Amino acid sequence: MGRLVYLMGASGSGKDSLLDALRHALPAGLVVAHRYITRPANAGAENHIALRDDEFNQRLEQGLFALDWQAHSCRYSVGIEIDHWMAQGCNVVVNGSRAHLDQAMQRYGQRLLPVCLQVSESVLEQRLRQRGREDREQIRHRLLRAAQYASGLPAHCQRLDNDGPLHETLAAFLHLLNQPVSAKNYDITSQKVSYE
Repeated sequence: MGRLVYLMGASGSGKDSLLDALRHALPAGLVVAHRYITRPANAGAENHIALRDDEFNQRLEQGLFALDWQAHSCRYSVGIEIDHWMAQGCNVVVNGSRAHLDQAMQRYGQRLLPVCLQVSESVLEQRLRQRGREDREQIRHRLLRAAQYASGLPAHCQRLDNDGPLHETLAAFLHLLNQPVSAKNYDITSQKVSYE
């Protein structure tokens, strides 16, 4: 049985870049899941599957999502196919939401590996300025949210530093994925998921 690697990080921390790099250096037995999002396919950097609201609702009602949430005026989900992949022994990486980590923990229990991508305030500010999507006030707001985000992470979340070059972060991430998961890293009661 595989595990679910739940990657989190504040806006501008580099999650999309890390996942893109991971797709180009994908080891055997590891799958990067696409998210289903109610925004156009060409909007933003994330490689996602675009759904209209009615499509999203229909799939939700049919039980085709393993996880779903709403943020930034969009709806997000990860498909139920990840459960099949894990049942086949694959480890699955998803682009997760910190606000909905509890939902993932309740569903996957000790098979969940929460990973938080972290950057220092100065590096985050530099990256936000370079990408040019936000004005000065919006950057200030994002930096504030990032600081709150970092202070609210659970103790069992694995920290991954992304201040340096992307290839170093990728190497550290791959090393982390190769480490055995110890039950003592988790402080929740596992809820079993049936794959039958």
